[in-house]
Parts: sequence; structure tokens; C-alpha cells
Amino acid sequence: MVTTAPPGAKSIAEILDEARTRLDRLGPAETDAAVRDGAVLIDIRPAAQRAEHGEIPGALIIERNVLEWRLDPRSDARLPFADRYDLPVIITCQEGYTSSLAAAALQELGLHRATDLAGGFKAWREAGLPTRSV
Repeated sequence: MVTTAPPGAKSIAEILDEARTRLDRLGPAETDAAVRDGAVLIDIRPAAQRAEHGEIPGALIIERNVLEWRLDPRSDARLPFADRYDLPVIITCQEGYTSSLAAAALQELGLHRATDLAGGFKAWREAGLPTRSV
């Protein structure tokens, strides 16, 4: 059993920190304002999490495993609105960890305005912003 990381391997904490250096993360109130100004809010949580905790009204549901294919302007599987690289996209997950990695991946595709909701759905709910049960 190999217990020593191979040369060049990074921890998930390092990968997360690196991803976040590229993001202009938004808090709940900033996210709400950005959505009112036309940004697309995307919830990447699996159905079980949304059922347990609720959803943000108006958020587009795109589970994490297909996110890049749905938003890459070059993808044959992209959604109709995902045809430009300057699309303002805000990703949310439950607590703001997976969303940072996802937003960084979208930036790698060229979606330079992609970012995430710091603290995720949990922070949104704690800020008293609208939610709904699934």
C-alpha cells in the first residue's frame, strides 16, 4: 500500500486554494444582486441534497457531473444560452467548496466571468434570502 504522495501530487486543500485565487467569490447579497442584473445562478448539488435542504428559486439545476458539457460554448451538449465566453455564471453547492472547483473548471474552458457563491446554499439560507422546499 502506497501512503506517500507521488511527486507533484497536491492535496485537495491545495487544489481548492489554487482555484479560489482565480475567483472573485460573491457573498449571498452580492449573488442576489448579480442575478437580478442578469447573472446565471447554477446549483450543482445532487437531487438528494436539494431534497434535504431546499433550493434557491430561479437557480438553474445542472448537476456537477455534466456542468462543463452544458456550459462550454464549443460543446455539442451545451445549453442554448451557453454560447458565449463572457456569460456571467455563479455556481452554488451546499457550502461553497465544490462550487469553487467547478467555477475554476469553467474558467479553464474560457468562461472568464465564472465564480461561485461563498458559503453556498447554506450561506444563502442563513442570510435570509428566499429558498423553497423540493
